[in-house]
Amino acid sequence: MGSRAKHQEPEPPVDLYRDTWVRYLGYANEVGESFRAIVPVSLVWASYGVATVYVTADAVDKGKKAATATPKEDGRTTRAAVAVVDTFVWQALASVIIPGFTINRICAASLYLMGRMTRWPLSVRKWTTTAVGLSAIPFIIKPIDRSVDFLMDSSLRKLYKTAESPPTSF
Repeated sequence: MGSRAKHQEPEPPVDLYRDTWVRYLGYANEVGESFRAIVPVSLVWASYGVATVYVTADAVDKGKKAATATPKEDGRTTRAAVAVVDTFVWQALASVIIPGFTINRICAASLYLMGRMTRWPLSVRKWTTTAVGLSAIPFIIKPIDRSVDFLMDSSLRKLYKTAESPPTSF
């Protein structure tokens, strides 16, 4: 035990926006979309506000970390700007836009199909739609994240002139 413990790499610092419960704020809009059938639309839009604040805060945090880690003469401002833009675009796509749209369509389809295929009362169909939406969230996360990685690597990230990729992927 003694020699193995001495040679281990130090643990990376905890990232508030990636490694703690704060990460779940990025899923607020998916939860909002899941509840769309049974809550006022203003609450759904508020959930998008929460997710957008999370995305923005993470982007600012990554920009500050990039600026702190880069010497001024090595393009600190550019590195910080790249980190902010990359994080914001990645998070906006992977945490807000694509999953929000996906859950919205899953819920709309399930409500429509239950209306055509069952004789359940509307309130039961709406609550079932909410359950379908909530249960779909864990299944859509990884495929969307990987797809956004591919999209960003194939487009925006090709424009960056830095040797290392920005710290955005999960």
